[in-house]
Amino acid sequence: MIYAINYDLKQPGQNYDELHEAIKSCGAWWHYLDSTWLVDTSLTAQGVWNKLSPHTDKNDNILIIGISRDYAGWLPQKAWDWINARTTKMAA
Repeated sequence: MIYAINYDLKQPGQNYDELHEAIKSCGAWWHYLDSTWLVDTSLTAQGVWNKLSPHTDKNDNILIIGISRDYAGWLPQKAWDWINARTTKMAA
């Protein structure tokens, strides 16, 4: 499954390197937008959250949601190539 991980990290100056490493540890990842990552993983959304939550603050906001094949936008070709190569893993 492909999940989008979207966040608003509220603590100014906070070092979120550990959060980013936790995201990367979930599977193949994509990161072309500042507060959005896509992860190709065998984990459930709850499983992804379980890996990330220890690296967040209580006032951060995070949304982990499955990606469908209905998508559009303006991104570099390299980003579309990553997404398009995984469409069979996306929800209809």
